[in-house]
Amino acid sequence: MLLELLRPYRGRLAAVFVLQSVGALAGLAPVLAVVELGRQLLVSGAVDASAAWTAVVIGAAGLLLRVLAATAASGIAHLVDGEMHLALRRSLARRLGEVPLGWYSRRSSGEINRVVQSDVDSLHYLFAHTPGEFASAVIVPLAALGYLGWVDWRLMLVALLPVVAAIVIFSRLMTEERRRAEEAMGEAMGRIGASAVEFVEGISVVKTFGGAGRAHRRYRKAADDFADFFLGYVQGSATLASLASVVLSPPFVLFVVLAGGTALVASGSMPAGELLPFLLLSVVLTAPVAALGHGLDNIQAAQQAAGRIHEMLSAPPLPQPADPQVPDGERVEFRGVGFSYDEADGPVLSDIDLVLEPGTTTALVGPSGSGKSTLAQLLPRFFDPTEGAVLLGGADVRDIPNHELYKKVSFILQDVRVLRATVAENIALAVPQADRADIVAAARTAGIHDRVEALPDGYDTVIGEGVGFSGGEAQRLAIARALLIGAPVLVLDEAMSFADAKTEAEIRRALDALMAGRTQLVIAHRLETVTRADRIVVLERGRIVESGSYAELLARDGRFAAMWRAQHESTVSGRGTDRSTRGEGR
Repeated sequence: MLLELLRPYRGRLAAVFVLQSVGALAGLAPVLAVVELGRQLLVSGAVDASAAWTAVVIGAAGLLLRVLAATAASGIAHLVDGEMHLALRRSLARRLGEVPLGWYSRRSSGEINRVVQSDVDSLHYLFAHTPGEFASAVIVPLAALGYLGWVDWRLMLVALLPVVAAIVIFSRLMTEERRRAEEAMGEAMGRIGASAVEFVEGISVVKTFGGAGRAHRRYRKAADDFADFFLGYVQGSATLASLASVVLSPPFVLFVVLAGGTALVASGSMPAGELLPFLLLSVVLTAPVAALGHGLDNIQAAQQAAGRIHEMLSAPPLPQPADPQVPDGERVEFRGVGFSYDEADGPVLSDIDLVLEPGTTTALVGPSGSGKSTLAQLLPRFFDPTEGAVLLGGADVRDIPNHELYKKVSFILQDVRVLRATVAENIALAVPQADRADIVAAARTAGIHDRVEALPDGYDTVIGEGVGFSGGEAQRLAIARALLIGAPVLVLDEAMSFADAKTEAEIRRALDALMAGRTQLVIAHRLETVTRADRIVVLERGRIVESGSYAELLARDGRFAAMWRAQHESTVSGRGTDRSTRGEGR
């Protein structure tokens, strides 16, 4: 994946490597100039002024060349980094627009945000800094070793000891166990990010219904778990990282060189003056290796980020029809439909045969996990069935282009999302060319017009800039969107869970206006809301076990009747407890 990311920029990254190499070599010139000046000043007799000034000029020229080359290399690397960020985010945005809508239901907003934002940012070090640091880490030690070996190969080997020791230590930090720890670290960061996003997004609801304490405890537990993991992660590498820092530190390197040099000078096998280049270049020898070592965590983080980016970019897009079909009418048919998210987990839906006649309302009921939402989501192609077909107007929905399908099928989900845009833009999300009069008419019918008119800038008020909507208001905003689209087929995931009696009545009136004359597939969570449905379909374990009108199913005294009695008794019991509690309060 990293190689694929680097491929479009390999020419400029090669230029960065060359420029950084030239700069690194030029950076040795001032050090060598100091060595030459030291030799001139330490020799007995008159100082060779010409040689001394030549060394000064060469050192200054090398320093200037280093600055120019390093500046050019850094500039090119950061330009490449900026282009890479833009290209990756465009590719991610394009792929996120191509994947099935159901892909999002299996991932949290925190996970997606981490990949699009944090993981792309994590590649900054890899692109903007690693090529230059790698060049310095390779070229400078090789050049320094070559020069020091020419001066005295024995002391050169001594000066090389800290570098070898550091490489051994760093190799211990790049084991398979460490790689797995890095992956676990990324997952832990994803969990804490997801919990933070979900806590903030849901705080208004949980506070309204007295759940702020529980929500805060869940978030705090996620943070505590992350802290415990992070401490263990750091402790596992702290000793080796500290040891590497000590081995590469200038005092330690100078001590090793002085110890070896003193032994050679004392034995008479090396002139004392030859010790000077080792004292100066030994620090230069280890500095690039230390810089690259300090960036090791950044490189490993970039590897993990690249893997997650690759996974998202590899998500299969929603297949587009090779031979596009246009539906003839609004009749919906589920023909032998089966579906599974993962073959290993078994089917979620099996042998579903169901017809929605134009203008009728079909309600899906059943226990949690029975497949209601999954079945409803197959019609607007959140997913495609793994068996059978879903037909709209005689055409398989897989053969209907998206822009045609969403002219025919609209959907309103429980979790309504509003954009950071004006109210008018939120209502006209699917019909951006809509006239203001049509937008206002849809808002009036949805029962949200008066609330919008009371905002500081009316329909031009930007949602999120000091202005927000309650759950019921957001639901009516979504109904206004669906009214403006005017699609003849509607998928509705009933959303009354967070509504009080007054809000529920307002939403119900808006829904009645929206549903008039449309073919409707309704996911029902409260059975009392489906008594007027033309047909009620009871699902259990992904199969249809009962089907009929409200009166027919009650008369049959089967599964639906049992569910109705259980829910009715639960509601009555809850009201009685509520009355008792209020009485005790008085």
